[in-house]
Amino acid sequence: MFDNYDDILNVTDVAKALKIGNTQAYKLVRSGKLPAFKEGRAWKISKQSLTQYVRQSTDL
Repeated sequence: MFDNYDDILNVTDVAKALKIGNTQAYKLVRSGKLPAFKEGRAWKISKQSLTQYVRQSTDL
């Protein structure tokens, strides 16, 4: 699904992959809807978490 991306993404990568703005991507991460972890000041999101989020969102 997201073959062109690394295994660990940052918020900008997530925003590009989902075709949303950075602000909306930060909201997804901060709310916990998209599982992520912080390394220093930067959010890190696994590609697996992003794929799972998309699959769950389309099951609505």
